[in-house]
Amino acid sequence: MVGYKTYIDLIKGVIQGKEIFSTGMTKEVNRCQKAIDLALQGKKVAVVSSGDAGIYGMAGLVLELLPESGARSQKSEEKNKSEIEKRKSKIFVSVIPGVPAFCAAASLLGAPLMHDFASISLSDLLTPWETIRKRLDMASAADFVIILYNPKSKTRVSQLEEAIGIISTHRNENTPVGTVKNATREGEEIKITTLKGLPVHYDFIDMSTILIIGNSTTFVSHNKMITPRGYDV
Repeated sequence: MVGYKTYIDLIKGVIQGKEIFSTGMTKEVNRCQKAIDLALQGKKVAVVSSGDAGIYGMAGLVLELLPESGARSQKSEEKNKSEIEKRKSKIFVSVIPGVPAFCAAASLLGAPLMHDFASISLSDLLTPWETIRKRLDMASAADFVIILYNPKSKTRVSQLEEAIGIISTHRNENTPVGTVKNATREGEEIKITTLKGLPVHYDFIDMSTILIIGNSTTFVSHNKMITPRGYDV
């Protein structure tokens, strides 16, 4: 069992007795390479991600690293290339679908994703901030419902405010905004506000929070966000 320590802790009740390798943030490559190395030893390995492993998760990194694993093993452990390739060919990667955080958050808010939407992470650890700013501007101009992942951390405190500023150049100040912290987990909190009213809730927002910002047609009814699909009702 390989995973980020926080995620491993969430499932500790069902993995008792399993061999576990966990690390903290920024050690994603180490974790995925360890999983591949264990698989090359003939072990059955599970790499744990939150939400869906293929959405901001570890599935892509495992698949990226896999072609290189044979060469690394050859240098450090194996001398026989044909044996390495034989063992590599036996590694079968199965990506198990999960419930992405934005789907969990949307279900708690109502039906804000009934039409086209764009998901954007505000973390600039792996993506340049200028690229993120461009994506925010273009998605806003195209009137997508916008999902914001990783909105604010202890060290990243200005990006969310700038992102809302960019989006607000294309959206009415009364555009509905849903914020969900710890979706489907202990400590779950849900708030629905507007672009104008969002700054009041900035202190509420952290890395465990998903924001869903409506498009020009999104409205709130009975405390639920709804983005019409376009049916004649």
